[in-house]
Amino acid sequence: MTESIFFQDNFAFKMFGIQHGLALLFFAFVGYLLISRAKRWPKHKQVKLGILMAFFLSLTLITWTSLKIYINGFNVKEDLPLHLCNIISLLLPLFAIYRKQWVYEILLFWILAGTSQAMITPDLVNGFPHYHFLKYWIVHAGLVIFIMYVTFVFGMRPTVKSIFKSFLALQGYFLLMLFINKWLGSNYLFISHKPEHGSLLDYFGDWPYYILIAELILFPYFFLIYLPFYLTRKKSISQKVDPNF
Repeated sequence: MTESIFFQDNFAFKMFGIQHGLALLFFAFVGYLLISRAKRWPKHKQVKLGILMAFFLSLTLITWTSLKIYINGFNVKEDLPLHLCNIISLLLPLFAIYRKQWVYEILLFWILAGTSQAMITPDLVNGFPHYHFLKYWIVHAGLVIFIMYVTFVFGMRPTVKSIFKSFLALQGYFLLMLFINKWLGSNYLFISHKPEHGSLLDYFGDWPYYILIAELILFPYFFLIYLPFYLTRKKSISQKVDPNF
């Protein structure tokens, strides 16, 4: 099995290269198609598709982890699903089923701030059709598509308080990963050292300065993500006001 092109290293992926651009375009098209069509469906079909998407992303992560362990053996420092995108994917079916507002408020900012950044500066070496490449893009792009689906199809929206909820939840997760990394000697959440294959963190200096800078810009970044929701809500309210009142 390991002789298959899906498992052999090809070192074909280059950040901002052709495969990077095509992957972004492909998933942008898939996301637009899914959301635009689902908005015309009855509610029960919209819910079913949302649940199906969540289970698909979760099963993709489980399959990838199982293959990785089968090929390379289990490494507690790398194979626990504790990176942010992985833990979100694993728990996503629960949110898809129950659709709790407070969970949406946390996930929206985590995904749009973290997962979307992982798509802009992917931590990848192997290109298509390597199984690392397929998993990386299915999960990361899938999470962005899913949270946009929930936002535009189900009509869920954040508030200003959502920024604080998501930020505080992330700090709790950060502290938990700090403890786990210290205990295991791992690098979950990339707080022990930066990703090996390049990321935006490369511009933030060496450890621990890149963590401090990331923390400083995170809160205003969350506000920037919220800005379109604020502007559209303000516009919607102004349109409902009678100008002759």
